[in-house]
Amino acid sequence: MDLAILWYVIAGVLIVIGLAGTVLPVLPGVPIMYAGMFLAAWAGHFARVGAATLILLAVLAAVSIALDFLAGALGARHVGASRRAQWGALLGAVVGIFFGIPGLILGPFLGALVGQWTSGSGVEHSTRVGIATWIGLLFGTIAKLALSFTMLGVFVLALIV
Repeated sequence: MDLAILWYVIAGVLIVIGLAGTVLPVLPGVPIMYAGMFLAAWAGHFARVGAATLILLAVLAAVSIALDFLAGALGARHVGASRRAQWGALLGAVVGIFFGIPGLILGPFLGALVGQWTSGSGVEHSTRVGIATWIGLLFGTIAKLALSFTMLGVFVLALIV
């Protein structure tokens, strides 16, 4: 088997794993996707996917990563969340990873709710903070997925043109 084909197969696997990682917070999806795209460009000696395309893909990846970090915090801040609620949402997301899909959905919500509640807010406001955090994370995931598909489109377009 030609070594270049092996590199393309590995690149393809990385891209698919990265795409899955855009919705599974266990995996750093966008960086893995970018690594696969860079590997494919390298395997092709940068003939079809050149520096300009790789820079554009890197910018899209950076925007996606930034959105991932900011989305939940922006949702929480929109309703006046405390720092403790923001840390609670982060801790809830990390702990939630170990409980599968229900943990990924409920972890950030419960973490923000408990964090806000322990900072002295009432149950109603704490619940609003938890919901706003969860909605922010949901929109962040949707934006990350859209940017991932945009990256994939740019990459495929560069390959075929």
